[in-house]
Amino acid sequence: MAHSARRDSPELPDLSLLKRLARDQLIYLLEQLPGKKDLFIESDLMSPLDRIANVSTLKQHEVDKLYKVEHKPIVSISDQICFLIRPRIQTVKWICDVVNADKAAAKFRRYKIIFTPQKFYACEAVLEEQGVFGDVTTDEWAFYLLPLDEDIISLELPEFFRDNFLAGDQRWVRTAASALHLLHSLFGPFSKVYGIGRCSKMTYESWREQVEQGEQKARHAEIGNVFLIDRDVDFVTPLCSQVVYEGLVDDIFRIKCGCVEFGPEVTSSDKSLKVMLNSQDKVFNEIRNEHFSNVFGFLSQKARNLQTAYDKRRGMDIQQMKTFVSEELKGLKQEHRLLSLHISASESIMKRKTKQDFQELLKTEHCLLEGFEIRECISFIEEHINRQVSMIESLRLLCLLSVTENGLLPKDFKSLKAQYLQSYGADHLLTFSNLRQLGLLVEQQPGETLTVMESKVGKLVNDRAAGKLTDAFSSLAKKSHFRALSRKLNLVPKSDEEYDLRVPRDMAYIFSGAYVPLSCKIIEQVLERDGWTGLEEVTRLINGHEFAVTGADPKSKSEAQRIVLVMFLGGCTFSEISALRFLGKEKVRCSPQRLCRA
Repeated sequence: MAHSARRDSPELPDLSLLKRLARDQLIYLLEQLPGKKDLFIESDLMSPLDRIANVSTLKQHEVDKLYKVEHKPIVSISDQICFLIRPRIQTVKWICDVVNADKAAAKFRRYKIIFTPQKFYACEAVLEEQGVFGDVTTDEWAFYLLPLDEDIISLELPEFFRDNFLAGDQRWVRTAASALHLLHSLFGPFSKVYGIGRCSKMTYESWREQVEQGEQKARHAEIGNVFLIDRDVDFVTPLCSQVVYEGLVDDIFRIKCGCVEFGPEVTSSDKSLKVMLNSQDKVFNEIRNEHFSNVFGFLSQKARNLQTAYDKRRGMDIQQMKTFVSEELKGLKQEHRLLSLHISASESIMKRKTKQDFQELLKTEHCLLEGFEIRECISFIEEHINRQVSMIESLRLLCLLSVTENGLLPKDFKSLKAQYLQSYGADHLLTFSNLRQLGLLVEQQPGETLTVMESKVGKLVNDRAAGKLTDAFSSLAKKSHFRALSRKLNLVPKSDEEYDLRVPRDMAYIFSGAYVPLSCKIIEQVLERDGWTGLEEVTRLINGHEFAVTGADPKSKSEAQRIVLVMFLGGCTFSEISALRFLGKEKVRCSPQRLCRA
């Protein structure tokens, strides 16, 4: 397969150390409330907690019962209650109500609030305002990073994007910096730190403050370079439909904390089944980064190989059979079970994603990326909205149209917005307002885009002439940033020859050869150039805040220099992860590299 690990790839740092540290700290905090206690856990912490400390581990440390935070009166009869929560005002107010209700009922209990990943002053201010500050003890569980696989770690902060990029609330910047500081403490020092985006720059500066304030310890470096990138540097990539296997599994079944729940249509039974998706699953590990068109071929070959392995039993003597049963049979049965699951999951994906609607959707996306047949694309989006095919997909297409065309023409914007609200309800007015604030779905103002005439004429001339034509029009109209970036970085490969998805030649394979993700292309270019030199026009178009800082011994030739940590601030897609894996194994500096994603 195209993505099998290279033997000369450097060894990744042991990320499971992060999990052990988080578990030990949580146990220590729970033991600060000695005796039996009930534990209330915020819903979006349940899955991450299960990866760190399961129920039996909690029971060993005198947790009697576990409850989900539901913002209603509690039914616990325990004398000691512990709350494991995010630092959210609404949840803190609910805890205040619980404590005050107990006071009114003359019920004495001990309360402990554990904030994760950190507590904020605003939360303590609410406790004080509500008159319960002296009745509770507070602490923080510095659970910054959750290892999801050998090369993926996650902040698991679902509100990071909304708070930072929409609300302008920068409270999570220090959290991201603390996560980086933790990695630096365990696996540093870093040779170079690159970054682009306002949030990335603030995160870097906050991290440097923590490093300077902390104790400096000499350590063996396990991570070479670090790349920080804001999500709003590249909105186009997450708006495109995913077509690699892991991305499709996430789109349809939703992957949460590296785990997916397959329903009865996949398990062929009445029950759902939770499956961990990581490199330990040998079947999944070989198809996760593959374009979906290659997956069935691989699964068919795997099934034949498995049958051949089973057939070896025939003609064995007793000793050989005994060896086979003790050493191979268990592994074969496990692989058979996983193969059956992934075949069923692929069939389920096939039913939903290979229909004519999906093929037309991909075609429309590719046209938007290339800047061709925009009127036909708008007609498809209108039909998609009016048929109510998918509320999210329609919105995604609208945003992709807006971002690639540098906004919608006023008449198109008004028409599409009216049709969407008629199809899905006026309550989405707030959605449109939020998307406008993010710059994802905006109306063109006079002089903000390439003219229709330029785009039409540009198709009729060669690249050099088109460049001159663009320069001529630049005095009359501002360039579309995506179009300019696409030309500068060659994000849309020329379609002169057919793209062989079985043997991908670049990162564009994750979008059927139609588009190289902007975020990954920037990372590739910066690592190849060892900085931002020669990319000045790109950074200007992106609105920059780029930086490149040399750290510890950049000329070192150790294996760690070939490990690159890429930290997306605001989330990333499985397609980008697949592209970075491809980049790490095939492209960067023409030598095998490994990339961790945070």
